[in-house]
Amino acid sequence: MERLITMLLLFYLVSCSVSKKTTKPEFSTVKTTSQDLDPKISIDTIIEKPKTLTPYEKAYQKIEQMLKLKKYDFKEAVFIVENTFLDNTIDREQFDKQILFLSELSKQLIDSRELVYNFDDKEKVKKYASLFSVISDTISIQIDSNRIAKIPPYSYDFSDIWGHNKWSNMFVTKLLDTKQGNCHSMPYLYKILANEIGADAYIAVAPNHFYIKHKNKAGGWYNTELTSGIFPVDAWLMASGYIHLDAIVNKLYMEALDDKQTIALCMVDLAKGYQKKFGVLADNDFILKCTNTALEYYPNYINALLLKVETKKRQFENIMIENNAKNPVDIFNIPKAKILFTEMTHLYSKIHTLGYRKMPEKMYLKWLISLKEERSKYENKKITNFNAK
Repeated sequence: MERLITMLLLFYLVSCSVSKKTTKPEFSTVKTTSQDLDPKISIDTIIEKPKTLTPYEKAYQKIEQMLKLKKYDFKEAVFIVENTFLDNTIDREQFDKQILFLSELSKQLIDSRELVYNFDDKEKVKKYASLFSVISDTISIQIDSNRIAKIPPYSYDFSDIWGHNKWSNMFVTKLLDTKQGNCHSMPYLYKILANEIGADAYIAVAPNHFYIKHKNKAGGWYNTELTSGIFPVDAWLMASGYIHLDAIVNKLYMEALDDKQTIALCMVDLAKGYQKKFGVLADNDFILKCTNTALEYYPNYINALLLKVETKKRQFENIMIENNAKNPVDIFNIPKAKILFTEMTHLYSKIHTLGYRKMPEKMYLKWLISLKEERSKYENKKITNFNAK
């Protein structure tokens, strides 16, 4: 094990970034037989012509198959989403090696540390502690008698937390490359590593935010907040002021997501990336297809509901523009417009009834920073990563 981790460490130190590659586009063809030919058609129309499936359609089909067949692979789904947005330029071998390095590092910590924890699920908790350390602590590794390598922790990147300037700032691959991430990429990487080492870890949703939930016999469910490296109590989540009681009752927030729901997150990520990539040229029907599929498996996923209603609103506005309409009622004589308006009204009502309240970006940052500024107030005193003896 030590030899393996040393080899992986050397690889990590030599090349820590996810390299890019170029590939040729793939095509599927539809054959035409002589019986199908029209004598009036020129020779140029009867030769085999490629029937292309767009990269985003391919990505959709792959993630949909995971959901349909119940073959959930979160690491694969994340890779598909990010690689599709980046035009198939991520080096898969390099990506897998980076994940392997971190998972083996986690296993090394499990084997080398004894934790202060005396319940019979100790082996499971040791996995949780190792994952937290890999993400949040500086780790020293003895390479040989004269050399010690220090692996720095991952940190929160405040420069573009919403991906407004560069959507790939939301990506796990960016986190692996720069050691800086956000509340999207850091819980995602944690979940991937948990799956790799056979640990139970659950992504949970808060307003504009993702975090990790664990469960142990010492204290039941507890929260792991990777952006600030502590274990906050539920009171911190409620302190945002944007988690309505209805949102908890309807499992909009603070729910430990199962594997099916976690893959549904990736389906919405795919749609958001598509929208970011193509902007006004994006096919709204594709975005709706993604959100509808996600909602089929995770009915109250707030990000899917919001993206769906925003897309329908955009479709309605496009009809208004096409018809030079100044008010919505001006196009109610158009059946599609009236249907869209009804669907929008229903969705907005549902979203509000479920307990959603929009959190402004400035308020989100203030809430996030409060965890560090008021650490003693919000930290779960029962959970301290079960420090090693």
